[in-house]
Amino acid sequence: MAIVKVTESDISEFTAAMNELCEYFAALSARKGRPLTFNLLTYGCQLNEADSEKLSGMLRQMGLESVGGSDDELVFADVVLMNTCSVRQNAEKHLFGNLGVFKTEKKQNSDSIIICCGCMMKVPENVERIQKSYPFVDLVFDPQQLHRFPVLLRDSIRSRRQLVNIGSIDYIAEDDFFPIDRQRRFRALVPIMYGCNNFCTYCIVPYARGRERSRNFDEIVRELESLAKQGYKEIMLLGQNVNSYGNGSEDGKTFADCLRACSDIKEFSRVRFMSSHPKDLSDEVIELMAERSNIEKHLHLAMQSGSDEVLRRMNRPYTIDDYMRIVDLFRQKVPDGSLTTDIIVGFPGETEKDFEDTLTAVKRAAFDAAFTFQYSVRPGTAAASFEPKVPKEVVTERFGRLVELQNALAYESNCRKVGRSEEVLIEGVSKAGRGTYSGRTMSNHLVNFTIPDSLMIKDQSDTLEGRLAVINIERARPYSVDGVMERIINE
Repeated sequence: MAIVKVTESDISEFTAAMNELCEYFAALSARKGRPLTFNLLTYGCQLNEADSEKLSGMLRQMGLESVGGSDDELVFADVVLMNTCSVRQNAEKHLFGNLGVFKTEKKQNSDSIIICCGCMMKVPENVERIQKSYPFVDLVFDPQQLHRFPVLLRDSIRSRRQLVNIGSIDYIAEDDFFPIDRQRRFRALVPIMYGCNNFCTYCIVPYARGRERSRNFDEIVRELESLAKQGYKEIMLLGQNVNSYGNGSEDGKTFADCLRACSDIKEFSRVRFMSSHPKDLSDEVIELMAERSNIEKHLHLAMQSGSDEVLRRMNRPYTIDDYMRIVDLFRQKVPDGSLTTDIIVGFPGETEKDFEDTLTAVKRAAFDAAFTFQYSVRPGTAAASFEPKVPKEVVTERFGRLVELQNALAYESNCRKVGRSEEVLIEGVSKAGRGTYSGRTMSNHLVNFTIPDSLMIKDQSDTLEGRLAVINIERARPYSVDGVMERIINE
């Protein structure tokens, strides 16, 4: 597939479409006698969240207001946009279930617009299902068409029929091309690359997101400097595999260069990154994590299986010994750091011995947390045809054993925090209960905390969000720790 940079012609077309849509929605708003709204539902990874921030920015620039709906409380709006994920099967269930709910609303509101985009749209079966069973959907496009969203939306409105645009070109557009509606006042998501070249046999991402393409290094630095001036404290560098940033680029810049440049900006209290592949993670990155005080001491490194044979069938080009070399180096260089991972249970052909190898690897790595999944077939991937399939009841039983082990390890990790005073970046009001706030330590442990009356800063969540505080950790839970604020850190 070709990789093409966005051109001046693309920018002109984008601007013209935005202007036409602003006029269209302003006229529609005047006719209805109220502001127009949009509901943007996001499924999947943080790259999808970053894409949604751009989509939201464009919709707001068109004159629409967000209604802030969610899967738990579906809200119909003048524009409903679902940014989908194809990695897990339950995301597909959410999409088609929600489309069924919105069908009646669409009939009653003929001017409304329903849009499906994101990775699921790169799976032909999903697009065919939408065309056949959900003809009321107005627009369907894939992640590579993000920079053409206003053009596609304009064309859909003009034609008054369903428009499907699934491209065969991998575009690269710098983030300053888009208006971005950042969802957190303290955290900025900064994609530095898109796509993936790894072709793990279970994964649809290379087909959905395209080939690897890295943003221009100087453009990334300019964006980071701008975010610092805007007051952002936490930066999340994003990519399907951030460690392969710059592969094949002319300037020779690597992910370590990006990480170093980001941490050089003194205004950033936290520098984070997702996601890492064991085959590309350099020792230099771990050295930087150890040396730089504002780089988060947290490494998310997907293991997927503890069996060399399963890893081979997954097309994961490392052995478990290779993986453990990285684990040992990280534990040595970053002793207070946390290590998290992804693990798939029940991959086709997985034997009991293979699974026992996974449990052994989990114990040895002593992961602080893990995202654990039961294998699900992804149409279009190589593993979809692999045999033998592991029986569902076997997968469920193995999954239960893995979760029990990992929960114990996570609780032990949280217990090690008890009695310590930790620097926490406050994220806002906690879901744990009234009068409780939440944030994360430098090692990415979730902290729920209260504020003693003596500090006299109660009910100031708006001013606390994004501030650094010292929290005394008093109790451990399986997935978080509880504490009490000692003081706000003056900045």
